[in-house]
Amino acid sequence: MSFKFRSIQTIITVSFTLVTIMVVVAVSFMLYNKFTKTAEENAYLNIQQIIEQVNYHLELYAKGMQDIYAVVEDQINETPNISSLLLREQLTTLLHTREDLVSVGLFTPQGKLVLDVPNLEMRKNTRLEEQSWFESAHTSPPKLSFSAPHIQNLYKGQYKWVVSLSRMIQYKNNGVTKEGILLVDVNFRTIDELSRKVSLGKRGYAYIIDELGNIVYHPQQQLIYAGLKYENREPVFDYAYGSFTDKFNGEARYITIRTVEPIQWKIVGVAYLDEIVTTKKDLNQFLFWFLIVVCAAVVILAMFVSAKISQPLRRLEHSVQSVGQGDFSTPIHVSGAHEVVQLSKRFNFMLHRIRQLMDQIIHEQEAKRKSELDVLQSQINPHFLYNTLNSVIRLAEKGKKEEIVATITSLSKFFRISLSKGKNIITLEEELEHVRHYLIIQKIRFKNKFNYTIECESAALSCLTLKLILQPIVENAIVHGIEKMSDEGFIHITASIQDNHLAIRISDNGIGMTQQVLDRLLTGRIRSGGSGVGVRNVNERIRLYCGKQYGLRFDSELEEGTTVMITLPLVHSDDEQQERGMS
Repeated sequence: MSFKFRSIQTIITVSFTLVTIMVVVAVSFMLYNKFTKTAEENAYLNIQQIIEQVNYHLELYAKGMQDIYAVVEDQINETPNISSLLLREQLTTLLHTREDLVSVGLFTPQGKLVLDVPNLEMRKNTRLEEQSWFESAHTSPPKLSFSAPHIQNLYKGQYKWVVSLSRMIQYKNNGVTKEGILLVDVNFRTIDELSRKVSLGKRGYAYIIDELGNIVYHPQQQLIYAGLKYENREPVFDYAYGSFTDKFNGEARYITIRTVEPIQWKIVGVAYLDEIVTTKKDLNQFLFWFLIVVCAAVVILAMFVSAKISQPLRRLEHSVQSVGQGDFSTPIHVSGAHEVVQLSKRFNFMLHRIRQLMDQIIHEQEAKRKSELDVLQSQINPHFLYNTLNSVIRLAEKGKKEEIVATITSLSKFFRISLSKGKNIITLEEELEHVRHYLIIQKIRFKNKFNYTIECESAALSCLTLKLILQPIVENAIVHGIEKMSDEGFIHITASIQDNHLAIRISDNGIGMTQQVLDRLLTGRIRSGGSGVGVRNVNERIRLYCGKQYGLRFDSELEEGTTVMITLPLVHSDDEQQERGMS
């Protein structure tokens, strides 16, 4: 859109103002993005460090509990008689030296008490066999089990909040080795204190769950037990270590997860994004007033400068009106200030050069366009290479050696043909081999979601074709046609000589496209694939190299599939003169 200004002064004022404001806005936008991104990254890093520190302390505490359990177990194993008074004294001493150690108990596999420290009267109907620590010791005898926090209900008059460590061990009774379940109850207070210190902003918090998803600690644990608060724990199960964002009850949250070894509890930090991005709000207000002040100053400065330089230019404006209307043959004559005279002379010289360059540009545009398309056709999508290598990693993890060899072999040949020693024109046999290796890779990547066939007349194999014209179309068929299907896909490629032309047909049974989508595909308003050498580019290269009568033709129906016909001139590889004509 063009604007008509009533004076040179207005043009200079508006231009200077717009350019300056655009530069200021661009710089402000870049600084804003940089500062906010840095602030967010620092906030995320701080949250991760806090959770990492809590995880470190909990791991130390968990290992300390394991060590205590090992000491108790060793003392029992070394005692020839479980009823030894010396053993009870040793365990009592250990109990008194550790404030967080609540009790030690040894039970038969049937739930009968063998040893307890301290020696307190047990409650009746404790239902030992139904308690989680007792069941864990039975189901996983060698494994040291950590229970979820619970109220200890073994002894009368004691209702402490504890974590129970249990395992099936062997003990001696009058020289006879027997099996029993050793229980060590540890006060939950230490874990509660470590977790309660976590502060992630004004509203952020951290909670702990065990490997089954049961809540071990939560700052609002009573509300959760009462059903008044719900914690979205489903996404947490997919992570042992990491961070992600989610939206819960209409609020965006930043979730950080760490796993406490060796008990496999998970610490989950929850921070609210509206607290993390408070820096954005401050920067928004600052930039708003900053831009208002800068714009006002720029307008005043632009009006002053334009008034000084516009007067002699107004006379020059009238002289160049004819040039502005497209008359480059008439020189201008302007008198006045030295700068304006020099400007008119330079302008006349420029007119002469423009007439020369216009003729030169006409001849150079065709070569320039061909060079641009040559650069485009040499692009290979890094995303395809990344996906292929990622598939190789997954295959290696599964031990599928044959598929790994097939993938890497096809990838190597795919790139070898793509390079083709810098040649843009290759034989149809090489182009079909190139797309065949691409299909092998994609078939392995998509876990045999589709099959394919490639058929070609023997006489057509030696025909010359442009490089990289089949792979973008096949990629388009897979990504936009077959990948979205629930059934098995199929791609059929045929090549033959028809009416003194080389005809290549690519058909698929994908979801198809409407005519409107096909029209937009060839005009480039829809990106056809991920390779950087799209359908539109293929069509333009064929028309540029071979002529406007050649190119692509589409035939597609929704739910029926798509067929692409490629028409090329018939040029054999042994015909050097024609090869030079195509290239």
